[in-house]
Amino acid sequence: MEMNAGLACLDLDFAWPGKPAAGRNVLTAINATFPPGTLTLITGATGAGKSTLLHLLAGLLRPTAGEIRADGRPVSRWPASHRDPWRRQVGIVFQHLALIPDLSAAENLLLALLPRSISWSRMQTDIRRQLMDADLGELAQTPAGELSGGQRQRLAMARAMVGAPRFLLADEPTAFQDDAHAFAIISQLQRAVAAGAVAVVCSQDPRLKASTAVQHHYHLASGRLLTDPDPQGPS
Repeated sequence: MEMNAGLACLDLDFAWPGKPAAGRNVLTAINATFPPGTLTLITGATGAGKSTLLHLLAGLLRPTAGEIRADGRPVSRWPASHRDPWRRQVGIVFQHLALIPDLSAAENLLLALLPRSISWSRMQTDIRRQLMDADLGELAQTPAGELSGGQRQRLAMARAMVGAPRFLLADEPTAFQDDAHAFAIISQLQRAVAAGAVAVVCSQDPRLKASTAVQHHYHLASGRLLTDPDPQGPS
């Protein structure tokens, strides 16, 4: 494995544009590494900045200071013409899912694959496999807007996993799942990291906190990333 492989945050600060500088940083002096073949859990109270950090790691936001590196390359500094092709290696589960409700479950996955250099037959095979893994095989032609909340969340996970991205970022991927489906999602994450993916999950789900699949655990509080386990009591 290359020494710089994976994702890394280097002295990362983030503040929303237009906010006064003093005391307005959402994230401050974030330093962390996310190596390939590992599942990292980030916990933190609602509003702590977990989703913002995932969006920065995915290249959807630019840091105010510091940088994101992918395989040693400063992707957060790249112009869109370079950053957008790199993002094809990234699968992300958004907290609000961001599915297209009028498209079928299969079409939502297909849309994620179209920008990639993958044959049509492989696309179809991967879509079928991901929908089966998500317990959505019989709902492939059902519009996403007609699925239940839990089904839509599993579809969002399948969309992130389709095409075997090198970087997998998930925001509360098990929040609406019963135990059987939550553990199935954790197993999906395990398989991805076993194949060498970088997986970063933001969640307060105790099932994830207790899982032996998690190799690294950070806690986000007051804009800073702590290496200690999630503390007891209020953040």
